[in-house]
Amino acid sequence: MPPAEPSPPARARPSRAAGPASSVRTAVVWEVLSAVLAETDPAGNGLDVLDAGGGTGGFAVPLAAVGHRVTVVDPSPDSLAALQRRAAENELSGSVVGRQGELADLPDLIGAASADLVLCHSVLEVVEDPAGALAAVAAVLRPGGRLSLLVANRAAAVLARAVAGHPDEAARALHHPDGQWGSADGVRRRFTSEQLARLLQATGLEVEQLHGVRVVADLVPSASLDNEPGAAAALLSLERALSDREPFREIATQLHVLARLR
Repeated sequence: MPPAEPSPPARARPSRAAGPASSVRTAVVWEVLSAVLAETDPAGNGLDVLDAGGGTGGFAVPLAAVGHRVTVVDPSPDSLAALQRRAAENELSGSVVGRQGELADLPDLIGAASADLVLCHSVLEVVEDPAGALAAVAAVLRPGGRLSLLVANRAAAVLARAVAGHPDEAARALHHPDGQWGSADGVRRRFTSEQLARLLQATGLEVEQLHGVRVVADLVPSASLDNEPGAAAALLSLERALSDREPFREIATQLHVLARLR
């Protein structure tokens, strides 16, 4: 993998955790979030952030490290235990709270209209009812609050199966209602940007930004990055340049949407 980038500047105290910007796979998402946080909280007082399905705190701990109050809701007690250990190691136990539950439980767990920002990353693919899950997210956002949504992209699966020499599976992914390529597919559901826009609009959320994540990163052999000086930095720069440009973002492994509650 590419070398770590510097974490975003701390507003409250320096972080010893590796932030989401440490990987080319998450750099674009972190940059979008950093801009939103700076815009929403210019005085640096800290925001109320919910990480739905946030697991062990890959995003939660870095966000708490720069002064935000973060609640992680996750169904896995093991992940939440790891989250608390990670927060304690970074002296952030008072800023990170873990609660066990599903997306549908959000209004009961943290209360209606209680969050300025909700992260929902790689979760919508596995829930029973994506529309219901987004309705629960909208219910806990304050008016004008933002949602950071990261999902698997159908077009990327079609391209990947075709390049791997499985055109029949590529065709299945293209036409399957949930974008699956076969019985061995480990992803339950994939989305298109149009599907996401319709789902969000139905729950009162308006798309502000759409980016592709891992547009080309998953297509580049890791050995080539290790053997060519400067290749990792060049790949990161290319990912940034392609992330919001058509047609490139439409073939990214994941789609990242920033939406606002109307």
